Parts: sequence; C-alpha cells; structure tokens
Amino acid sequence: MTNLPRKHDCLCLGILFADVVCQPISHLPVPGELVQTDRIELSLGGCASNVATNLARFDMSVGLCGCIGDDPFSDFIERTMRSQPGVDTSRLTRIANSGPGTSMIINVQGEDRRFVSTTGANGQFRLTDVPDEWFSPGTIFYIGGFLMMPKLESPETLEVLQRTKSRGCRIMLDVVLYGDRPYWDALQPLLPYTDVFAPNDHEAERICGLTNPLDQAKFFLDAGAGATVITCGEKGTLYYSAQEKFRLDVFPTEFVGGTGAGDAFSSGFIAAMYRNLSPVNCVTWGSALGASCVRHISATQSVFSLTELQEFLAGNNVRCEEIA
Repeated sequence: MTNLPRKHDCLCLGILFADVVCQPISHLPVPGELVQTDRIELSLGGCASNVATNLARFDMSVGLCGCIGDDPFSDFIERTMRSQPGVDTSRLTRIANSGPGTSMIINVQGEDRRFVSTTGANGQFRLTDVPDEWFSPGTIFYIGGFLMMPKLESPETLEVLQRTKSRGCRIMLDVVLYGDRPYWDALQPLLPYTDVFAPNDHEAERICGLTNPLDQAKFFLDAGAGATVITCGEKGTLYYSAQEKFRLDVFPTEFVGGTGAGDAFSSGFIAAMYRNLSPVNCVTWGSALGASCVRHISATQSVFSLTELQEFLAGNNVRCEEIA
C-alpha cells in the first residue's frame, strides 16, 4: 500500500531479498549428484522486508525504504510488499539493469541453513533515500543488513543518524556480514547513535574477535551502543545495557528451517519497544516470534500475529536469569 499517512511507527530500511528455498534435504549433494526435496519455493527475504511484513501483523504503520532491480524477482518483491496492509512502499527504488538481492537457501536435516547470496540492487541504497517527513518523534528507525550495503558505509550515514536522534527517533541496528573483510571500522562510528545493536553471537565474534557473548556485549556497550542484544541460538538471548543485564532462554518449538529467525526476533523486539514495554518483555516478544518463525522454511510465513503471540505467551514462559 502507498496511500498512507507519512507518520510511521517504524521505518524499515535496508536489504530486500527474493529467497529460493528448499525443504530440508537428507544431505548435501556431492559433485554431479541430484538430491530430492519435497518442495522449492520463491519467498520474501531480506531484513527490512521481513521485519516490515512481520510488523504489519502487529497493526503498526511501517515505512519501507530500499532498492530492488527491474527483473521478475524484483517484481515479486514489490508485489508482495504492496500487498501488506500498513506498509508504505512509496520509497522502494528501482535500479535499472539490475536484479534484487537474491539468496539460494539450502536446508539440510539437522543442520543450520546454508546461503548463496548476491546483494544485487541493495548495493545502491543510501539513507538519504529516506524522506525527511518520515523522521518523527517516537518512530523506531530500524536498519537491517548493515555491512551488506556498501554505500551506507559513508559519512552521510552518520549525518542521517545524527538527524534521526535529534528528531527523537529510536535506532535499532542489525547486520549481515557479507564478504571476508574487517567489519569493525565500518560499524564503530554508528554505535554511539544506536539505541539497540542486535547481532547474533557468531556475527559478534567475527566483528570484535571475542568468543564469549558477555565480553562481546560489553565491548559494544563500551563503544557507545545504548544496549546490545545478542541472540545465541539454542542458548537463548543476552541483553546488556548499563541499566539492565540478563539472559533469556529459548521457547521450545518445532524446527523446520532457520531462515528469518533473527528478523522475527527483531520484529518482536521492535513491536514491544514501540509499546514501551520493559527490556525483558522486548526480548520475550522477540524470542517468541523467533520460535514461531522456524516452523516453516520461509522467512515470514509462520511468524505470529499479535493475537497469536498473546495467546502463545499466555500458555508459555521461559527462564530469565539476571547477570550481576
């Protein structure tokens, strides 16, 4: 949808993807081997588009901003996002003679998913593409897929973040580590403007070189982040700020595929943050949405709506451990 008010509850900015995903296979094929799968499907992917889709299920007004190409996969992304109620797609930019971000996602039974990806048109995205009227007090400013969009690694990004903070917006930053290179020099200047930095433990290790999530969280906090939220797979989630530190266990769930689980976590966290809930509740909502996501091979198909989340939390709880 495009004819929506310009004041949005959340701005989802960053990577937009088309995912080609298979149902879990028994093993990876050796060269020349054909391995059977029950289904291969084209589905929505990318941090910004996944989070926007999930937040639309929470009756939130979302502004989506990013770049796609001019091919059939790009048509699919735009058509899918335009069908989401509450999502403003007026700032989707088409890049001529380009494809969108695209991933082939290979699911193997009992193993984490594997990706073969190209950033595509996402490489052309800049934060200066975000219209000025979208910067409103209280709006949550979510950047999804930083480090996969080279044009964001620039001084103009810092200028936009400075303006964002001066307008009273809250900033959440997520990353995708693309390529084999040092990441810290690109990330560090953004952290003093970031209210919530949300990597997983593997990403955090590659960025800062530390293996213990507690050490990782302290490292990012010392670099200026308001709070660090590190998802650690089956080991749960670590929340670390100057005011509050705790670990939350994971909710039990049926695991089919992990694609989109991190984006679902961010969606739940944002939905709770928008409602000014406590950090424990923000992480709880994020963990519940992450658990709902992995029941399907696609990134958004099985993610809870607000009503489904409330029903789930009424009958399920997890342990929260405070950290001294």
